[in-house]
Amino acid sequence: MKRSGIGNIIEIMKNDFKSAFSNPIVTIVLIGLIILPSLYALLNIQACWDPYGNTGEVEFAIANLDKGASFQDTKLNVGDELVKDLKTNDKFKWVFVSEKELRDGVYKGDYYAGIIIPRNLSENIVSITSDNPQQAKLEYVVNMKANPVAAKLTDSGSNAVYNALNAKIVEVINLAAYGKLGELQEGLASGSAQLASGGSQLQAGAGQISDGASQVGAGEAQVKDGSAAVKSGANQVQQGTRDVSNGANKVRQGSTAVKDGAAQVEHGAEELDSAVDPSLIPEGPIKEYVSGVSQLSGGASQVAGGASQLADGSVALADGSLRLAGGSSKVAGGASQLADGSVELAEGSLALAAGSQLLSNAAAQALFTAASSLGASADALADITGINETLLGDYFYSPVKLDRHELFPVPDYGSQVAPFYLVLSMWVGGLITCALLRPGVSHGTKYTPLEMYAGKLALFNTMSIFQACVTLIGAHILGIYIDNEPLFILSAFLVSGVFMTLIYSMVSALGDVGKAIAVVLLVIQISGTGGIYPVEIMAHYFNVLNPYLPMTYAITLIREAQLGLVWSNYIPALIILFVIGFATVIVCIIIKERADRATHYFEARLEDSGLF
Repeated sequence: MKRSGIGNIIEIMKNDFKSAFSNPIVTIVLIGLIILPSLYALLNIQACWDPYGNTGEVEFAIANLDKGASFQDTKLNVGDELVKDLKTNDKFKWVFVSEKELRDGVYKGDYYAGIIIPRNLSENIVSITSDNPQQAKLEYVVNMKANPVAAKLTDSGSNAVYNALNAKIVEVINLAAYGKLGELQEGLASGSAQLASGGSQLQAGAGQISDGASQVGAGEAQVKDGSAAVKSGANQVQQGTRDVSNGANKVRQGSTAVKDGAAQVEHGAEELDSAVDPSLIPEGPIKEYVSGVSQLSGGASQVAGGASQLADGSVALADGSLRLAGGSSKVAGGASQLADGSVELAEGSLALAAGSQLLSNAAAQALFTAASSLGASADALADITGINETLLGDYFYSPVKLDRHELFPVPDYGSQVAPFYLVLSMWVGGLITCALLRPGVSHGTKYTPLEMYAGKLALFNTMSIFQACVTLIGAHILGIYIDNEPLFILSAFLVSGVFMTLIYSMVSALGDVGKAIAVVLLVIQISGTGGIYPVEIMAHYFNVLNPYLPMTYAITLIREAQLGLVWSNYIPALIILFVIGFATVIVCIIIKERADRATHYFEARLEDSGLF
C-alpha cells in the first residue's frame, strides 16, 4: 500500500515536470512566474535605495523680501546671504520667485513647499543686540495634499534654511559679544591688579598692627608699674594727711597758749604802765626796764595778734589738710582703678591687635586668591578673544556634539528595507504561483487526496527554489549589503520554501477560498510585521496579530542573516516559522482528506458561471 502511494506521488511529479517542458508557452509562463516575484522586491528596493539623497530635483520655492539693516556701521542683508548660500546647496532644486508666485505655485501644486523671507528679517536679527530684541521669523508654506512623502522631504528643506538662518544669527551675536568679551577681559585684568594692590596694602597694615601691638605690650608693663607707684603715692598722701591733721591740732593748741601768754604780758605791761609815771623814772636801767616793758607790752600785743592769726591759719590748714587727705584718698582710689583699667585696656589692645593681624592676613590672602582667579579668567578670556570667529560661531551654534555610535551599520537605506521587500516578494511569488498553477483535486482520479497533495507539492517547491535563486542574483546585482552570505542564502531558500508550502497547502485544501485567505494575509502582513514601520506605532490590532504572522519571523531570519547576526533572535524565529508551517500543513492535509470532494464541487460551480 505504501509503495503504491509513493509510486502514485512519483507519477504525479513526473507528469507535472513533463507538462512543464512539453509546451513552450507553458515553459515561458513558468519562467515568468519564476522572475516576476523577484522584480517585485528588486524594483522596490532599488526605488528606495537612497530616497533622501535624491531630492535634488524636488523644487523648493524661495521668496526673498528682506530689506536689510545696519549693524556696527555695516550694511547687513541676511536674506541675500541666505539666497547666496542656498544657490550652492544641492539638496533641493531651489527656485527663487516672488511672494505671489510662491503662494500660487504651492497652492496649485507646482511647488511642494516654499519659504518666504520677510522684509524685516535682518532688522529683527540685528535687534538681538538692542534693549528690545525681536524674534526673526520665516514663513514656511507647504502643500500637504500634493504628496505625503514630499511634505516630509520638504520639511528637511525648511530645516536647512532654518539652520542657515540660525547660523547667521549666531554670527551677529558673536560679533556683538566678541567686543564685550574683550572689554570684560580688560576689566578683569584691571580688577585683578587692583585686588593684588589691596592685598599688599593689607599686608603692610598687618605689619603696622603688629608693631603697634608690640608697643601696647610694652606700654602695658609701664602702666602696671605706674599703677603700683600711684597706689603707693596714694598711701603716702593718706599718711601725710593724717600727720598734717595732727600737726594742725598741735598748732591750734600752741597758738591758744601763745595767745593766752600774750594776753598776760599785755595785761602786766598795762599794770606797770599805770603804776609808774614814765616822767618820774630817772634815766638809767630800772628807766630802760620800763621802756622795755612798754615795748614788750606792745610786742606781746603783736605776738598775741600773730598767735591769734596763726591759730586761725592753723585751724584753716587743719581743715584744708583734712579735705586734702579725703581728696588724696579719692585720687588714690581712682588711680588704682585707672591702673586696673589700663591693664585691661592693654590686654584688650593686644587681643585686638592679634585679631586685626589675623583678619588682615586672611583678607590679604583672599584678595590675592581673588586676584589670581580674576587674572586666570582674564587670561582665559584673552584666549577666547583670540579664537577664530568661525570656530567660535560653530561652537555657540552647536555647543554639544552628539557622538553617534552605530550597532550593525548599514551603508544605504535600500539594504535596510531589503529584508521586508525580499520576504514580501517570496509571499507574492507563492501566491501568484498557486493562483496560476492547479494544485490538483483527487476527486474523479485514481489518486487519494494525500497522494495528490504530496505529488503536486514537489512542483510548487521547485518553483520556490528557482524564484529564490532569481531574487538572490538580483540582490547581488543591486549591491545589497549582506553580512553573512551563506546564512543569508540558506535563509532565503528556507523562507521561500515555507511560504510556498503554506500557500499551496491552503489552496490545495480550500481551493479559491485558500487563495483568498493568502491574499488577506498578504494585506495584513504588509503593515503588521514591522518590516518598514515599527509595529508599535501601528493600529492596536496589528500589535495583537503580529506574533501569529509568518512574515514576522521570516523578516527576522533575513534581517539577522543580512544585516548582522544575533543568534538569540535568529533561532527562536526559525523555530516558530517551522512550527507555523508544520501546523498549517497538518491542518490542511486533514481538511483536504475530508473536504476534497466539496472543494471540487465549489470550484466546478464557479467555473460553470463563466466568471472564474
